[in-house]
Amino acid sequence: MPLYQTLSINETTTAYFWHITEDVTSLFRTVSLTDVSQKRLDGMKSESHQKGFLAVRMLLQHLGYSDEDLTYDASGKPHLKQEVRGTKYENEYPSPNNKYISISHSHDFASICISDQKVGIDIELQKDKTLKIAARYMDVRHLERLSTEEQIAKATTVWGIKEAIFKIKNERAISFPDHIFESDFRLSDTTTQAELHYKGQIDKFIIHFQPIANYIFVCALQQIA
Repeated sequence: MPLYQTLSINETTTAYFWHITEDVTSLFRTVSLTDVSQKRLDGMKSESHQKGFLAVRMLLQHLGYSDEDLTYDASGKPHLKQEVRGTKYENEYPSPNNKYISISHSHDFASICISDQKVGIDIELQKDKTLKIAARYMDVRHLERLSTEEQIAKATTVWGIKEAIFKIKNERAISFPDHIFESDFRLSDTTTQAELHYKGQIDKFIIHFQPIANYIFVCALQQIA
């Protein structure tokens, strides 16, 4: 399926979504993988993970990038390696060294976000399980006086907030309940704030969120002090 949606977060931050309707074989035939990526794909036992991995490459190709342009550091964090030349996106992304990328996929959706700021994204299917474990990662008082449907949506949003911030810092010792604190919000707000309290430092983030089909998409942008 073609690109599902493009979402402008701000003037220098854009998210792209791929609705995964293809099978693994169709996706594989459409993308070109590096040897490193091929090895990673071969090691994935879940077909859902394989499709998400390949759909991310479809999004990169749509933007004029190749799999070779995406690299990962020692902690597994993705980075854009080189400029997109000779495409319609050349003027939009003229300075890749100043661009940040974040990646997420869940079930039938994959997303990438490219920004001038440090960015983390998460896309999550709304499901009962996320609400059932909410007390493990959030202040459940924020779910009071909401319908069950609204509770699921809000709990999914909070999980996405913490996952998105974690992706920016990408340190295993970070605890969702102990280190990441979101301001309370209404589902109609579409934006909120959050803080990471870690190693004696407080980092602040602007959070953007919205439903995409039956999913919740969250984008965290780190504020510059």
